[in-house]
Amino acid sequence: MTALTTADHGFTGLTGFAADVLNALGDIGVGVLVFLEVLIPPIPSEVILPFAGYLSQAGELNLGWLIVWSTVASLAGALVLYGLGAAIGLERAIRWIAWTRLVSLSDLERGADWFHRFGKWSVLVGRLIPGVRSLISLPAGADRMPLLVFSLFTVLGSGLWNTLLIGVGAALGTQHHLLEQWLEYLDLVVYSAIAIAVVVLIARRVREARRMKRIATDA
Repeated sequence: MTALTTADHGFTGLTGFAADVLNALGDIGVGVLVFLEVLIPPIPSEVILPFAGYLSQAGELNLGWLIVWSTVASLAGALVLYGLGAAIGLERAIRWIAWTRLVSLSDLERGADWFHRFGKWSVLVGRLIPGVRSLISLPAGADRMPLLVFSLFTVLGSGLWNTLLIGVGAALGTQHHLLEQWLEYLDLVVYSAIAIAVVVLIARRVREARRMKRIATDA
């Protein structure tokens, strides 16, 4: 496991943040980033993993360790959400996470619907679907899906997803300009999503304040 040798990587935005973490921690840094991605969806693996794969072809990170650490981190994050669902139940978990505004209520409900519609297999397939990948762990925990099966399906699904994205970055390792275009596009998408979420949050707060004012006036 190695750390990056060049601190001045030249990347900005989310890619620059990922580069800084990898620069400080080496291969295990991808595990840290993926663990955060599972718990904080606005940090997307679609940015982190291809970039890490690219660095492996530049000789600065080890491809095999990237796959191992990213998959271990995916399982660790999934177990945290599984435990949350098991500890407080699905409805309370959904309300609590929706309150943080990090995930939309519709995404949370979609994850729950996926699990209730397709059962344990949704944990395997859901790891490949953005918006469901992390959140499928909540209903799995709430329904007390066997932990061994949950862990196995999580490792298989997340391992495949992580390997594919890391492989994309590795394949582009000799085409730096294509990787930069890919990452810049994803940065734009992520920042746009965050901006929209902030606007929606403000609009909801304003609407709620007006509703409470009307109620107080009518009373």
